Amino acid sequence: MKKHSLLLVLLLVLGTVLAACGTSNNTNNGDNAGSDPGTGSGTDGGTEWVNDITILTGGEQGVYFPLGGAMARIITDNVEGVTATGVASGASVVNTNDIHDGNGEIALVQNDIAYYAFEGDIMFDTVTDNFYGLATLYPEVVQIVTSADSGIETVEDLKGKRVAVGDQGSGAEANARQILEIHGITYGDLNAEFMAFGDAAAGIQDGNIDAAFITAGTPTGAIESLKTSTELRIVSITPDKVEELTSKYPYYTSFDISKETYGTDSDATTVAVQAMVIVSKSMPEDQVYEITKALFENLDVLSGTHARGADVTLETALEGMSVEVHPGAQKYYDEVK
Repeated sequence: MKKHSLLLVLLLVLGTVLAACGTSNNTNNGDNAGSDPGTGSGTDGGTEWVNDITILTGGEQGVYFPLGGAMARIITDNVEGVTATGVASGASVVNTNDIHDGNGEIALVQNDIAYYAFEGDIMFDTVTDNFYGLATLYPEVVQIVTSADSGIETVEDLKGKRVAVGDQGSGAEANARQILEIHGITYGDLNAEFMAFGDAAAGIQDGNIDAAFITAGTPTGAIESLKTSTELRIVSITPDKVEELTSKYPYYTSFDISKETYGTDSDATTVAVQAMVIVSKSMPEDQVYEITKALFENLDVLSGTHARGADVTLETALEGMSVEVHPGAQKYYDEVK
């Protein structure tokens, strides 16, 4: 009898231990998960917080790179348990594809490119929509840059010239293709070179490139570097072509570049799209809420990093938003209205 009693006691103790373990595991995956950053599942389909966040930016001579780095610092310093890193990339189209494929969590892109991705249109063969919008930032200006003595004064003058059209598959390259199309020009009518902004500017300086399409916030670092050694011209797009372009592609708006921006002889008329931040759909609502809150409560870091950072405001955070907003970001906007 004593042996049977001892065995019964052991079985009862073991059952209690197993039940406790089961209760502990269920708690970690249940309604209370996510209360501690980096340990819980958040509120978006049981997805856990991401402790190491990759922010995809653009080329080092553009605006995305410094602003993305500033965003990484803000998130690291203000969102508990999270480290964010800004990395250079091929910019909009590459970033959109990478976020869709799970190769990053946050990215800077053009709002037109985000829209085309969602629609599976223009440069996207299929719907590429594994992301939400987080915020819009500032105007991204299409700048057609050449040296003042190149003889290039109009878009039509680009025919037969060596023209840098942006990184292959980038937002700048999409802008170049569409602007040339409106003028009845194809890549076959010129010597198109796929180049990052810094390489394009160096090519103009060295005489290896006649002109370059650069889509970025102004002033753009690559163009500022170029102007120290080369007298520049920003080629204008005529008002009728601006109207034709904005009618066909509604995310373009007319934009004037003052001659003071780069010390050119005259102002230039061109077009702009909008820079925006996208975030992977896999990011939980509560984490994106904290990230959005951190960014908009530390805008001084953005404005202190680049002139275009001063354009980022809570009041304009949804202007030009071309895709659905992440629920976590929307929650923050709804709270502060």
